[in-house]
Amino acid sequence: MVMRNIDLETEVLVVGGGPAGLAAAIAARKQGLTVTVADCAQPPIDKACGEGLMPDSIAALERLGVNVDGLESGVFHGIKFVGPEASAAAEFPQGCGRGIRRVVLHQKMMDYAASLGVEMRWRARVSEFREGAALINGRPMRWRWLVGADGQNSRVRKWAGLSAANEHAQRIGLRQHFKIRPWSDYVEIYWGDAGEAYVTPIGREEICVALISRKRFSSFDEGLAHVPQLATRLSGAPHTTSAKGALTVSRRLRRVASSNVALIGEASGSVDAITGEGLALAFRQALALAEALSAGDLEMYQRAHREIGGLPEFMARSMLLMDQYPWIRQRALHALSRRRGLFDHLVALHLGERRPRLFGERGMLGLGWQLIAG
Repeated sequence: MVMRNIDLETEVLVVGGGPAGLAAAIAARKQGLTVTVADCAQPPIDKACGEGLMPDSIAALERLGVNVDGLESGVFHGIKFVGPEASAAAEFPQGCGRGIRRVVLHQKMMDYAASLGVEMRWRARVSEFREGAALINGRPMRWRWLVGADGQNSRVRKWAGLSAANEHAQRIGLRQHFKIRPWSDYVEIYWGDAGEAYVTPIGREEICVALISRKRFSSFDEGLAHVPQLATRLSGAPHTTSAKGALTVSRRLRRVASSNVALIGEASGSVDAITGEGLALAFRQALALAEALSAGDLEMYQRAHREIGGLPEFMARSMLLMDQYPWIRQRALHALSRRRGLFDHLVALHLGERRPRLFGERGMLGLGWQLIAG
């Protein structure tokens, strides 16, 4: 079908208005490009996630120009593993993390994008993709660059022929908020017999709890029962929201760009939510994508995307081994609890503060052996 009477035009059309899509739009607009964001949802957009922004996530947001100071949030200074075998804690090498409700963060990013002149079309269905054009609620729009930020089941990815991927694992996440004063200065990760539970402070009197499991639970309470230490702490604490679920997937695409189409966020592949790095990845991808768009060379983005995802993919695989094999988790927790410096090194690596090759004489192999040996 040939589209006629095209009266809408943009240099960059971003399909998907979640944090990844808004980050791409903000970064592209700051490169001087005209940008339109289209999403069928009505904002603010929510999603089941742990709602914790690590220091590297906040740094990437600041590079985009988004300042989260003044937002209702909780503050945390490190990560704590809590298991039936042992517990261990490590502080961030620098800076602190923030726990921010997903809808609050989305509103902040949306307001900032609008202030830059990004055109946003909500409750807008994008269809009939053609080279250089698409329909927005049935109305033709011409674009120079198309960015797919439309999630795990991306239609842009399918249309562009970029779906070839290696998929490693799928798990289920459940999130619920509780009215209770945070009891820790850390994001706490509780290791249970069926998965993990993340506890993030998001206010003075509220926390976010995210369960991630290989099993499908009939309710949040059923999942929480598999983490008895946390269930005891939350006994009697009222829910402030209903439970919300999502699928977390480990997927690596062979390519994330083709011709004048690029993918970002979960549309471009994803790591298991166990890393807590989903948003940080999207923000860094957005910065790299904007530079590539400005240069008119998406191969730049292809290379940068692979580099950005390398370390989080490695960390996800490593942490999933602890989830899959109790004996590895037991040995690792004992090692981390006895050797505080070891956990500090891991957190620094996780945040990109140190490179894997700097860990001892044998690099990551030596570090892995220290964990397994306990």
